[in-house]
Amino acid sequence: QVQLVESGGGLVQAVGSLSLSCAASGRTFSNYVMAWFRRAPGKEREFVTGISSSGRTTDYADSVKGRFTISRDNAKNTVFLQMNSLKVEDTAVYYCAAVSGRFVIRMNREYDYWGQGTQVTVSS
Repeated sequence: QVQLVESGGGLVQAVGSLSLSCAASGRTFSNYVMAWFRRAPGKEREFVTGISSSGRTTDYADSVKGRFTISRDNAKNTVFLQMNSLKVEDTAVYYCAAVSGRFVIRMNREYDYWGQGTQVTVSS
């Protein structure tokens, strides 16, 4: 039903900024809750942020609240992640995920579709 492709990862210095994008295929993008997860080396995949299908509500992990911003453009079938004030501990592979529904869910097992991931490396 949907394929997700992340882009925008790379190397950035601490306190710097980086923007990620997730392009979705299909014509039902507006029916999906979208989220970003990340997996740091040796760690479990964790919820970063999510946005409701309408784009009107968002949720953030405490570790990124105030620094990261999720947004979506349903007309362009794209979800974005603006990352500011980056920390070394933000280093991870970032994954875009989608599930049919209205409101954000934090549990990764609830998401049906996943992107391939994009590496974000923050140096000190």
